[in-house]
Amino acid sequence: MTKYLGIHETLELLEVLTFKTVSLTKATTMGLLVKDVRLKEILTNEVTASTAHIDRMKELLTRREENRV
Repeated sequence: MTKYLGIHETLELLEVLTFKTVSLTKATTMGLLVKDVRLKEILTNEVTASTAHIDRMKELLTRREENRV
């Protein structure tokens, strides 16, 4: 099993990270504006999930050199 990311994988991960960051920003902003309780709950769940995903992606990117064989 490869313990590091290739260049193309790193670039793709950065693209997904950018998308998730924009999604998190939008969900956070919209969460402050919505009045519907169910929609606010959905947005809160999205913020929680996106934050966890972003943290994991950042971990994969920053530990890239440490995991090299």
